[in-house]
Amino acid sequence: MGRNTRKRRTPLATKAIAASAALALGGGGLVWANFYASAHEDNSGWNQTKSTNAQVATINCPDVGQKLTKVPRSARRGVAKELALLDRQVTDAYKRLAETRQAQAGDANYVNNAILGPLKSKRVATLDRIGININRAGGQRPQNLDQLAQCQGVPAEQPQTNDGQQDGDQNQDGQDQGGQDGQDGGQDQGGNGGQAGNGPNADDFVDITQVQANAQLGVGANGLPANGDSGSTGSFTTNCGTNENENRNSDNVIVAPGVSNGAQHQHDYVGNQANNAFASDQDLANGDTTCQNQGDRSSYFWPVLRIQDGQNDIDANAPGGGQDGNVGTIVEPSEAQLKFVGNKTSDVVAMPQALRIITGDAKSFVNGNNNANANWSCTGFEDQVQLHDKLPICPEGSSVVRTSNFQSCWDGQNIDSANHRTHVAFVQGDGTCANGFQAIPQLQVRLVYDVQAPQIQNGQVQNAFAVDSFPDQLHKAITDHNDFINFFDENTMNEMVQCINSGQDCQ
Repeated sequence: MGRNTRKRRTPLATKAIAASAALALGGGGLVWANFYASAHEDNSGWNQTKSTNAQVATINCPDVGQKLTKVPRSARRGVAKELALLDRQVTDAYKRLAETRQAQAGDANYVNNAILGPLKSKRVATLDRIGININRAGGQRPQNLDQLAQCQGVPAEQPQTNDGQQDGDQNQDGQDQGGQDGQDGGQDQGGNGGQAGNGPNADDFVDITQVQANAQLGVGANGLPANGDSGSTGSFTTNCGTNENENRNSDNVIVAPGVSNGAQHQHDYVGNQANNAFASDQDLANGDTTCQNQGDRSSYFWPVLRIQDGQNDIDANAPGGGQDGNVGTIVEPSEAQLKFVGNKTSDVVAMPQALRIITGDAKSFVNGNNNANANWSCTGFEDQVQLHDKLPICPEGSSVVRTSNFQSCWDGQNIDSANHRTHVAFVQGDGTCANGFQAIPQLQVRLVYDVQAPQIQNGQVQNAFAVDSFPDQLHKAITDHNDFINFFDENTMNEMVQCINSGQDCQ
């Protein structure tokens, strides 16, 4: 059976996914206008606004969730719902941006007055409710919370970021993320088979054979950082399949618990089969698993990859799919390798059950590099080139590879934190954990995709593929991210720790 053959979907797989109908290219009843159209482009039938004026490509809003590092536990679910509402407000404003190009061309103040102004008013009210939630739970309202209400338009020519260059502490366990030289918005002068201006565009792709080697010394043959020849040198591999069940939804139980379509893009799930926005820890602990080792009921999930082929997948008219600008045929990975390795300088300790870790940043196109952790390559090139802000064009016989190397230092107390970041951290440059954190097994996820290589012709990309994203993030490579919730049983977790600390390779 071919990788793209449609299969019977389980009830969970079809959660929040509407039946496909004969929809126009792009699906969802929403035409995603080409943000970079010139006065002479017809874009193969797409509904274009003819303007030679510089346009606003997307919207940059402060990432409130990352600023909230102290939220009482009893307030977190309520705050999470308000944060998800902030995301939806940005998406709605972004859609209005796409639908009003003619008005923008005739009025230089239109974006500020008709889009960013109303957006700010909505955000002020939502931020006030966040402060009230925190106060009611006995916490202290964050100072200057209202200052996070203002958003900015990002011009197509030169998008700006909030945070600039990568923070030195976020070294991705030894991976140098480099600068975001690919964040230039591009000048996509036509459709790419599906996204049509919502990204990615030709400037987002690079021929990997033309990229200077940048992989660091000490990287293993599989493209993942080696864990050293001292400390804990073993590994533990768990085989949970490639999502043959097509278990997908656009929720995120970590960031937006209790919110349907909280991610606004589809996730592939392997391992735990009970994962949706409303799953409790007990639901997950009792859920079925696709892992061969039944002691692993952990949840592993990442944004789906789609071929921009103009075809409608099952979610073409659904939230998280066409309604949120994610279109095209979803591709199942040909390989999904889940491996836990040790620490370069010390033994590792067991992860607590229900520990949540997010690596990468779904909003990094506007947030900047601070939490970005995207690594793209091709089979046969992983030990030479790792791309962070570009999508690879692989040579014949080579497949696209996405790798995610998770934080491997834990604060020793919390299974989560208010911003889902501060309870875990990456190792320092010498491999040690800072601030009294403890070394835990590092999860390394390697996904391989057998897709046709994109081609760039006359500044246009053909046979493009795209990673699902929030619509305002334009499907940029740097927005790739990965999620993990630990539900190994105690015996299996202890076996993992023993294998890693004793230098064995187990599975």
